[in-house]
Amino acid sequence: MASGVSNEKKTDDEQSSKENFICLCNPHLEKMKEDILYHFALGTGTHDFPALFGDVKFVCVGGSPSRMKAFIAYIAEELGLGNPGSDYPNICAGTDRYAMYKVGPVLSVSHGMGIPSISIMLHELIKLLHHAKCSNITIIRIGTSGGIGLEPGSVVITRQSVDATFKPQFEQVILGKTVIRSTDLDEQLAKELMQCSKEINQFNTVVGNTMCTLDFYEGQGRLDGAICLYNEEEKLQYLKEAYDAGVRNIEMESSVFAAMCNLSGVKAAVVCVTLLNRLEGDQISSSHDVLVEYQQRPQKLVGYFIKKRLAKV
Repeated sequence: MASGVSNEKKTDDEQSSKENFICLCNPHLEKMKEDILYHFALGTGTHDFPALFGDVKFVCVGGSPSRMKAFIAYIAEELGLGNPGSDYPNICAGTDRYAMYKVGPVLSVSHGMGIPSISIMLHELIKLLHHAKCSNITIIRIGTSGGIGLEPGSVVITRQSVDATFKPQFEQVILGKTVIRSTDLDEQLAKELMQCSKEINQFNTVVGNTMCTLDFYEGQGRLDGAICLYNEEEKLQYLKEAYDAGVRNIEMESSVFAAMCNLSGVKAAVVCVTLLNRLEGDQISSSHDVLVEYQQRPQKLVGYFIKKRLAKV
């Protein structure tokens, strides 16, 4: 039997008062003498996972290594755990695949771009948290996205991740068979994040569905890729159908993120800022300084959420 949370049903009060551990849906891991997390350059035979990561309660993941390093510096200052200008070493310096940073109970990890990249990272991250005996973990993806019907700079807290046909599911072929998994995200966590945004009151925030695609160009209905065999009218019709289905932004990682967190019994959320309104164009035209400020908005929201959870607000 795979280690993890009990199959017995618990009330919300019971769950909040007890430690909820990572659920590993893989009985084969119990037979392994050593688990090498190759893409992190970490392993249970070479590293003391409980000592390194056992106190982690919040994991924030995002595409860019530099953005996740900036986030750990930001949260360190917010929590009073570091000095301004302090450097934070990359725990995964032995590989160029992903970057990982830690301060106090917060782990910050890059995941690259697209479903395959974040999927690999999540497999090893979930095993890392299990080996470290972490409990009551909250994982939040912070990132950028294209908005639909929203002003650029708006922040979207994902209710459901939907595929390119607006279905709330993640489809994967395993051993030649199609497997479909749920992409619902924790409703209470989304409400909590929305309340945090109201309290800081610095930018427009909405809760909506996020469309997760396999491609940045044709898969998202752009007209500016190397290949495009549809017209602007067809593109706009598709995006309006997405809006009518509750979609408020588009990115490329949320579906597998939601599916894997669900299977692992981890509370998860997706918080992305919109860099443009796709109903008005395809290319990002805002200045560098404006985009940098936009990209800081999910960090500010999640940083406030963590501070509030730790009673530091």
